[in-house]
This record gives sequence, C-alpha cells and structure tokens, in this order.
Amino acid sequence: MRIIYMGTPEFAAIALSAIVKEHEVVAVVTQPDKPQGRNRKLVPTPVKVKAQEYEIPVYQPEKVREAEMVETLRSYKPDAIVVAAYGQILPESILSIPPYGCINIHASLLPKYRGAAPIERAIIDGETVTGVTTMYMEKGLDTGDMIDKVEVAITPEDTGATLHDKLAEAGAALILETLTKLENHTATRTKQDDAQSCYASMLSKEMGRMDFAKSAEELERLIRGLNPWPCAYTEIDGKNVKIYKAKVIAMDDAYKTQAQGKVEQTLTFAPGEIVEVAKKYFVIACGTDALQIQNLQPEGKKPMDTVAYLNGNPLKAGMAVNWK
Repeated sequence: MRIIYMGTPEFAAIALSAIVKEHEVVAVVTQPDKPQGRNRKLVPTPVKVKAQEYEIPVYQPEKVREAEMVETLRSYKPDAIVVAAYGQILPESILSIPPYGCINIHASLLPKYRGAAPIERAIIDGETVTGVTTMYMEKGLDTGDMIDKVEVAITPEDTGATLHDKLAEAGAALILETLTKLENHTATRTKQDDAQSCYASMLSKEMGRMDFAKSAEELERLIRGLNPWPCAYTEIDGKNVKIYKAKVIAMDDAYKTQAQGKVEQTLTFAPGEIVEVAKKYFVIACGTDALQIQNLQPEGKKPMDTVAYLNGNPLKAGMAVNWK
C-alpha cells in the first residue's frame, strides 16, 4: 500500500520502522524542529530522524490544515494515511483523501484514555492492563470506529518509560495487522461506547507536585507514571527534588506502634513528615502509609540513589517536606 505517515515522538518512530518494511511510505509529516538546551539548538523529531534514514520526503508544517499542505498530501495519492501521536487535529480535507481512510495508532484500550497522555494515566490510575487500539479517524478526538486491539500488562515496576516501550512495540505489530486487513478488505468497524470513555489530558510539570495527604500507593503510582517526564517532585530543605523511585511502606508495622513495657502506644505522623532516615533511604509519611525514597534528583544535580543524596544532604526524622 502507498502510505503517508504522520507522527512525531519515539512511539511513532517505532511504528514507522515496521511499516516501511512491508509498505511503500511515500511521505512523512511530523512537527517542526524545536529548540532545546541552553543553546536553543533546533532538534528534529524522532519520526523525522527515522524518515531521513529511509530517505522518505519529510514535511513539517506549522499547521497541517493549510490548503497548500493538503494539496501536497493529495498529490501523493495515498491508499491510507497512518497517524501516531502526530500532535495536530486533522481536518476533514485530509481525512477524506485516502480511499482506505486515515488510521490512528492509539496507546490505550479505547474508549478508555482518549487524549494525549494515555500511557502515563494508566499507571497513575492503577490499571493492571492497557494496550493499543487502531481506529478509523474522524473529527472527534480519538472517537473513531475501532479496528484492532492488543492488550499489554502493566507490572508493579512499570514506569512511563518502560510501558511506553512495550506499547510502542505492540503498536508497531498491530498496525501491520490492520493494514493487511484493510488491503484484504477484511477490516471491521466497532463503534466506541462514549459512556465508557475517559480523557487523558496532556502532561504538565504541575501534575508532578506530590500531595502527601494522598496515600503512599497513589503517590508511588504517580512517581512511576511521570517517570521520566515531567517527574513527581516535592521540596526538601528549601530545594526542589524530583522523585524517580519509591517503595510503599505499611505504617502500621514499622512506625505506628512501639512497645513500652506491655503497653503499645500509637504514634502519629503528619503527612509530609520524614519519619526515618537510614543509610540507604529515608521515609516520608503520607495520608495513608509512607514512601521509602530510593532514587531522586536534587535541584541542579543529576539523578542519584538516596545513598548519594544523604551523603550531601543530612536529613533528620521529624523534618517535613514542603508540599502545600
């Protein structure tokens, strides 16, 4: 099939690599290069880099809906347009171009987690299974008829990064199956149940602020879901600290009671209070249970394990992080 491919991040680049092995990708559309770093050097998107490896023509319009861009896409006479995390809404003028339709690769089991950040939200919400869906695109945001799905398990160790990689590989395999069905005229349409939908909004740095009134379990999922970006964070001893890895500690066993003769006295700790400082970790009380901090990044420093952090930042039990 003649394919126009539209995508931007690494998730989309992996699917592009799979498609070029079985189909003719005649053009790639991706977001414009963005300035990064102190020197504000323009950096190409992962999809652009991959397309250039395959010597595929690349287009980077500020607005894909502009008439000139639409006519350029139409001139390629694609059988299908495949879209993965492109970053712009496609107008009807583009959706109507290919006879086999515009097909989206979405990193969730639709209709759950429509929107920009389905991978991270699945972890944050405590899902144990997610997946990838291919669907026909329409004017609505991730609302089109579904074609194929594949499930991917979420492990207790998964971060936004590891789950991204698993879903990217699953999506690359799934789109090949979907394209084969389109070519053979065996692809089916399944309407989404809007009543079962939920929206995964775009990530922001503010989402990472840790609210220690929440349970340790909720915060541990936040830490994993927002790793590697934008990262969960708090303020310790007047400095912002990103938290990359933590373990839930049951307060009832380790901290909430202590023997005094034959009488046990219940100890209470305020959310955000540091309740223990050991050689390899420190523990922060939460609304329910506590978090044992294992890997973090102090402001202006590189990520490090807690041993290295404590060597340069001596903490004491009874101190409080600034989270309000």
